[in-house]
Amino acid sequence: MPTLIVLRHAKAESPLGTADIDRPLAKRGRRDARAAGDELRATGRVPDRVICSPALRTRQTLQELRLDAPVDIEDGVYDNDPEAILDLLRGRPDAPGTLLLVGHNPSMHRLVSDLGGGAGEGFPTAATAVIEFDGDWSDLWPGIGRLASLWTPRAR
Repeated sequence: MPTLIVLRHAKAESPLGTADIDRPLAKRGRRDARAAGDELRATGRVPDRVICSPALRTRQTLQELRLDAPVDIEDGVYDNDPEAILDLLRGRPDAPGTLLLVGHNPSMHRLVSDLGGGAGEGFPTAATAVIEFDGDWSDLWPGIGRLASLWTPRAR
C-alpha cells in the first residue's frame, strides 16, 4: 500500500531583504523539525524517498528530520500549485512504498484535505500528515486516500 507523508516546512524567519526562497528556519523551527523526525521514526513512518522544495527552509527542515532516504529537489513543489504537485507525485518512475513530500502552504494543506479528507481548519508549520491509499502512485487522485495520522508540534 503506497503511503504519502506530507510535511509543511518548519517555522521560518523573515529577515529584512531576504528573498522568500532564501528564508532560513527559526530556532523554534529547528526544534519542531527534529520533533517531527522523532515522531516519524517512533511510528515507523520512515520514507523510502523524499521530494523537497528547493527553498532553504524546506531543505533545512529536511536536514533537521535526520532521516536517511534519497532526496529529489523539485522546483515544482516551491511553485505551490497542488495540481502540479499531484502530477509530479503521479509520475514517480521509482514507485516508492513511502514517499515524504516537504513543501509549503497552502498546497500542503490542500493536498492533505483533498487526498485524505483531513487537516481541518489548518496545517501548521512542521505538521505531518500520513495518507495511505490503494493502487499505484498513478492512481493518486483527490478522495482516494485515508488520513492515517496527523501530527503537529503543538500536539505533543
